[in-house]
Amino acid sequence: MKLSESLSALVDFIKREKLHRLLLVLVILILVSSVGLFIFEPNISLVNAFWWSVVTLTTVGYGDIAPTTLAGRLIGMLIMFFGIGLLGMFTATIASVFVENKIKESRGMKSYNFTGHILLCGWNLRARQILREFRADTRTVEAPVVLIADIEAKPLDDKQLYFIQGEVNEETLQRANLAQAATVVILGDNRLDESARDAKVVLSTLTVESLNPNAYTIVELVDEANVRHCKRAHADEIIVGNEFSSRLLARAALDHGISKVLSELLSSRYGNDLFKIPAPEHLIGRSFLDAFTEMKRASQATVLAVQKGGNGKVVSNPPSDYQIGVGDNLIIIADSNPAESAK
Repeated sequence: MKLSESLSALVDFIKREKLHRLLLVLVILILVSSVGLFIFEPNISLVNAFWWSVVTLTTVGYGDIAPTTLAGRLIGMLIMFFGIGLLGMFTATIASVFVENKIKESRGMKSYNFTGHILLCGWNLRARQILREFRADTRTVEAPVVLIADIEAKPLDDKQLYFIQGEVNEETLQRANLAQAATVVILGDNRLDESARDAKVVLSTLTVESLNPNAYTIVELVDEANVRHCKRAHADEIIVGNEFSSRLLARAALDHGISKVLSELLSSRYGNDLFKIPAPEHLIGRSFLDAFTEMKRASQATVLAVQKGGNGKVVSNPPSDYQIGVGDNLIIIADSNPAESAK
């Protein structure tokens, strides 16, 4: 934030809390007592009188300067009695604002103005796991995540997790600054039956896409039959939890050990990970076999798929003569992100 914006925010805060009136009274009290002490105390300069007024008002009382005349002592009594009360009101007002701000934050009553952030809609056990994975990944370890959920208070002590209480609707999405969000994850509500749960997800997806079609939207469904509805709502990625688990269990039964490989790849906390990186310039126009060999040689990375034109169609295990195009992304398995290592 620029200095001018910070000063403007400070001025707005002082006006909103009506602190300018209290500050004005404090300034007047200090000036009157300084001038009065300077007039009635022949051995005290104006600068020293001002210093004494501030020290006395704040109850510090160094004792380096002390009035000796009756008028000077009366001024001292005045600033002691009135000053400590006014200063107490000022500090109490500041403290109450901070306490109120903290309560609003924990209760999900605030609004946020992040850009390029992640928006998490809904809270369940999977949301907790998602946040753990975010914090284990170097790309999102400090990324702001705004949670919109119909729960009473912020569910986790995460400094970069910001909570908005309520259902996913236009008002809460605006408070989360959806217009500047990069990614939106919409989770199902476990308190509802499967049909109502998926219907709520579809409705949330429609709302998100209507407000910001540029945000990358990932949704969670229970029934695969509802995938077509989310596609019509223009969701970018659709994950059917029950179907995914069933297929994984079946594959693990047929080919033992596959689930362990997938668990390692899908977790940022241990082993190798999946990454999506822009195709290096020297690989543009070359074959998939060349890209596969070069990435393995240079970065010990295995290329699994190519995504056409950034966020286009994903081609898994392309033919060896498949040509890497401009703007393509490579989806790889690696111990660390080669794009970050190259920086």
